[in-house]
Amino acid sequence: MERVSPVEPHAHLRRVPVQQRSADRLARILDACAELLDECGYEELTTRAVAERAGVPIGSVYRFFGNKRALVDALALRNLDAYAERITGRLRGVRPGDWRGALDVVLDEYLAMKRTVAGFALVDFGVQIPVGAPPDGANHQVADLLLELLSGHLRRAADPGLRRVMLVSVETADALLQLAFRVSPTGDEGVIRETRELLRAYLARILD
Repeated sequence: MERVSPVEPHAHLRRVPVQQRSADRLARILDACAELLDECGYEELTTRAVAERAGVPIGSVYRFFGNKRALVDALALRNLDAYAERITGRLRGVRPGDWRGALDVVLDEYLAMKRTVAGFALVDFGVQIPVGAPPDGANHQVADLLLELLSGHLRRAADPGLRRVMLVSVETADALLQLAFRVSPTGDEGVIRETRELLRAYLARILD
């Protein structure tokens, strides 16, 4: 299976890195942003703090980003691209047509990122500012990504109806997994289990 790049990775950059040195600096800036989001949240985040944590001049941050919102938006896109890579790798071990196995991959990789990736708890694939607000368009983007990635494991054409089903599934999972992580910092296993069963029941009537 080929790697899928669902989004334009440089959509929020003022300048696209050309040399490896610049790309490494950009990665350090995004890493620093993610760490600081976990430590202080979005409201207290500053571009100066990001520069200090990344060990780069403040001008290096502004060379890539006009403000902290653009910086966090770029982090969300990097998260989405990393999610695509993780799913793509795991799907190689899932039998074509096994949509339940594919669903488990989608949920398990999201949960793994939620628990281990810096900044993901606040940002995931779209900036929820103010905190708790629905990320504008992010779930549509995730639905389109999953439809593309899972096309080889689904038993019907990727038509508008299936895209709607995928969007409903993503919105449902998003709401319930937010609940799971409100109940427990590591994700309440009971809520996660119910989410998995609910999605299986919903998708079974379309994909079986």
